[in-house]
Amino acid sequence: MAEGALFVLAGKVIGVLGSLFAEEVKLPFGVKTDIEYLRNTVSTIQAAILDAEKQSSHSHLIKDWLSKLKDVLHDADDLLDDFSTQVLRQKVMSGNKMTKEVRLFFSSSNQLNFSVKMGHELKAIRKRLNAIAKDKEAFHFSQSLVEPQVMNRGRETYSFVLKDEVIGRENDKEEIMKRLFDDSVKENISIIPVVGIGGLGKTTLAQLVYNDEDVQTKFEIKLWVCISDIFDVPRIVKEIVEQLNTETKHGESLQILQNKLREKLKGKKYLIVLDDLWNEDSSKWRLLRDLLMVGTRGSRILVTTRSESVARIIGTTSSYALGGLPEEKAWSLFVKVAYVQGQEPKTKALVAIGRKIVERCDGLPLAIRTIGSLLYPNTSEIEWQLFLDDELSKIGQQENKISSTLKLSYDHLPPHLKQCFAYCRLFPKDDRINIYTLINLWAAQGYIVLVGPKQRVEDVGRKYFMELLWRSFFQDVKNDEFGNIKSCKMHDLMHDLASLVSGTESAVVNSSGENDIEKVRHVSFNLVDSSMQFSIPMPNGRKIHTFFVSDVRGNLGNLNCDAFISNFKYLRTLNLSNVGLLVVPHSIGKLKHLRYLDLSENEDIKILPNSITKMLNLQTLILQECDSLIELPKGIKKLVNLRFLDISGCGNQLTDMPLEIEHLTCLETILPRVVVRKEGSGASCSGCYKKKKAESNGGPSQLKELRNLGGKLKIENLGYGKDDVWEYKDANLNDRQHLQQLELEWGSWDGESDCDEMLEGLQPHPNLKALVLRSYMGMRIPSWVSSLTNLVDFDLSGNKRLQHLPPLNQLPFLKVVYLGGMEALEYISDEDSVSNVLGASSSSSKTPFFPSLSSLQIEKCPKLKGWWRNEPHHLLLPSFPPSLSKLRIIHCPNLTYMPPFTYLKETLSLRGCSWKVLEQTMKMKMKMGAATTSTYFPLSQLLTLYLSYMNDLESLPEEWLRNLVSLRELSIRWCDELVSLPWIGILTSLQSLQIWSCPNLTSLPQEIRNLTSLKELRIYGCPILGQRCKRQIGEDWPIIAHVPLNLSQILFVNNSRGGLNLATTIAGISLFCRLFCHFLCLLKS
Repeated sequence: MAEGALFVLAGKVIGVLGSLFAEEVKLPFGVKTDIEYLRNTVSTIQAAILDAEKQSSHSHLIKDWLSKLKDVLHDADDLLDDFSTQVLRQKVMSGNKMTKEVRLFFSSSNQLNFSVKMGHELKAIRKRLNAIAKDKEAFHFSQSLVEPQVMNRGRETYSFVLKDEVIGRENDKEEIMKRLFDDSVKENISIIPVVGIGGLGKTTLAQLVYNDEDVQTKFEIKLWVCISDIFDVPRIVKEIVEQLNTETKHGESLQILQNKLREKLKGKKYLIVLDDLWNEDSSKWRLLRDLLMVGTRGSRILVTTRSESVARIIGTTSSYALGGLPEEKAWSLFVKVAYVQGQEPKTKALVAIGRKIVERCDGLPLAIRTIGSLLYPNTSEIEWQLFLDDELSKIGQQENKISSTLKLSYDHLPPHLKQCFAYCRLFPKDDRINIYTLINLWAAQGYIVLVGPKQRVEDVGRKYFMELLWRSFFQDVKNDEFGNIKSCKMHDLMHDLASLVSGTESAVVNSSGENDIEKVRHVSFNLVDSSMQFSIPMPNGRKIHTFFVSDVRGNLGNLNCDAFISNFKYLRTLNLSNVGLLVVPHSIGKLKHLRYLDLSENEDIKILPNSITKMLNLQTLILQECDSLIELPKGIKKLVNLRFLDISGCGNQLTDMPLEIEHLTCLETILPRVVVRKEGSGASCSGCYKKKKAESNGGPSQLKELRNLGGKLKIENLGYGKDDVWEYKDANLNDRQHLQQLELEWGSWDGESDCDEMLEGLQPHPNLKALVLRSYMGMRIPSWVSSLTNLVDFDLSGNKRLQHLPPLNQLPFLKVVYLGGMEALEYISDEDSVSNVLGASSSSSKTPFFPSLSSLQIEKCPKLKGWWRNEPHHLLLPSFPPSLSKLRIIHCPNLTYMPPFTYLKETLSLRGCSWKVLEQTMKMKMKMGAATTSTYFPLSQLLTLYLSYMNDLESLPEEWLRNLVSLRELSIRWCDELVSLPWIGILTSLQSLQIWSCPNLTSLPQEIRNLTSLKELRIYGCPILGQRCKRQIGEDWPIIAHVPLNLSQILFVNNSRGGLNLATTIAGISLFCRLFCHFLCLLKS
């Protein structure tokens, strides 16, 4: 139990006791009386817990009292969970036809035996609690049932936390950058240590440097490795090798790993960041250092560490000592996190107190964030002054100020968040924590409390997470494609705090031999520092609630599953991922308290025992990457509490899935998606893309009971007759407010069904983030698409009869649009006037055109002519926004004009279309030059340009290409009419040039000498040009000789005699294979 979280456990016990009276279960009078007395006793004790925990820091007697209370409440929780499970089992069984076995189990004699046993155990609990209640009177605790609250910050702070704007490290970054690019360093590979105490932001500074644009371009290889407490050379080398996209096998020797490492790094200029290094063993460091000394001159290793000793051992240059933030920078950071809307208050007194608080933080960013978020949004001068004079003054007298500061923030958390944070102690340091996993683990322990029938565990769990994130207990978040946080990390000091406050309740077991888990309830195994086998302690009868054993493969020498299960019968959470399990034992069904089961990455498991369906409390089942899994157990509908099922990566083996999904009314998420498939006149339902047959045949209408369903839903094989229309309406997708992605796919069309009416009946909720319509045979998209104001991703594929699209340009969050395989489409928009195009009238301001768009792809639309049916004058055209980074137009031969994409940043790919689609964009230059003083030019930020199958491309106007000052990669392929590249010398930032199958291109211009940044030149399928570029002897060789020889690849189709010599043939075949593989990769992208 986390320090300060006992209040919540008492509340949970009271809640379960109360719910037993609401259940229609026959209980003997004596048992009912015991339950009522027990509830009253716990309620009385709970009122004293908050005060008792405050006083426990200076009273051993109170600590002992709380310890005894914790033990008995845990035992009461286990006992009540046992009873609740029996009640649930009776409900599930009686919901079906009562078999002889079930009737026997719930016979009156069986119920009586269970009730007698229950009565004895309840009396024992009552006796212990009565003694504790009696002892309580001696302490005279004050009574309180009100938890401290965490104020929700709102959206403005949410975005600030995500962006995690770094303040005050500009000079530090500049100094590190100087050392990275210092050519006067004698060593080929120099090591730069950054030293400073915890909480200064060493990792943040390293991230700033690592992601800098100059670093991106000047190092061929960039790698980031978190080291932390355990310095295990094989593990570090393995991680580096895997980051270099080289496959590794479990148990590979260091010799094999180092060979792979040297092969990848040899001769390359690299930057490796070793973050959070603690090792002071110089021999271990030399072993790793010697393995890395294979890069070319200019390679760098950047190390962050808290230890001066470490810096002296590893550094080839003097270490960089990172200090605290300057006073004004520290104040700026505090203002952002402590004051409402991140603005300095007008009250001078509050500002003065705030500045004194900042002084006490010693310029430590982590301390400033933590204290600032603790005070937010309180604006009471009296309370701020009390905090400064009382609580903060105590920290100033303690030796470890930063740890004490973080502990102070923890003390101010409400109990329900304290237990959530302390549980994170089970994750390894520097681990990236998946948010789904975190929420499901919290839920398994009963930490997430729903206060209404419409609440979902995922939503409440995310609220808990955000409250902790706002207070800096988590950091370094990453988002999914829809902007939802998908993962995070914990600062090392926060991890240390979690270990401190979890006390003896949680333990991380390693192979050091000092592993005492007799007193813990949550345990995880961390074998990252060793490949040796060791034994799992098996304390008989211990009431362990959490057991993590993952990624250890053959290291568990004595794991007997049956013995394991019999010893850990009160488990709520079991993680056996990637442990090399061959068979899941039938006895696993005895874990009736289990809420969370992770069997992922055990690729040899073929089936799951049917006994799993006895685990009626199971909420989370993770089978990710179980490659050999053939089927899920029959009767899975009995798992009435199942919320989360992950079968992603199970491959094609998983073909029979009797989900009977309509019975799983608690279901919130199935990964990778829920699939509903129409099979002729019948239907089926599955949780996997590959599906042959299923037992239920309710079709889409069975979704009407799954009101909490989120994630991704796919409905396949639509279009089997008019009767289906009513079934689709019955699915009531408009009521699925948690659904993130919807994919609708038509399998056939009888020529008579009204596809438009079918699609009208499948209108989703406006909260939808992604919509895919595939093989739809209607001519028009329903207008409800324009009402999906939260849509981020829109995909129209293979809709051959479609002629009209709904207006999409004003959807505020739309980022990704794919339009492909629409053979009848002639225009994207049917708008006829400029005012309609701009979405504005004379009385209103202009609405932005696709305000959030980042990626647009239009593919295989042979009749597409332009964006608008009536093209406005180019000076009146709306432009795509600066957010647009990728534009691909593929096989649209009749497309001649597009809205300008002036600000396009990353990639422009034109394939099988006219170069005229560039015309509107390039005309913007004339407009901007004449009407404004702006120095911005079209496509001046573009990094990559692909041109292929452009039959009208002879050459591009030089005045257009002068704008491409940032272009790094240019690929021109299968452009038969291309005859010259006179403008190539303008592209001074170009690093890669590829010319394939342009037979009429006969020479390179002299200006190619100007391309001093060019690192890669590939020429293929250009016979005359190939001869002119022949190494050493070709006429054009002198102007391309500056390109690095190891990257310059020239393939000749034929030699000057019209034949092929042996050397050319062998070299050509080898190179062709490599180029062909590269070509396939480009096609996929």
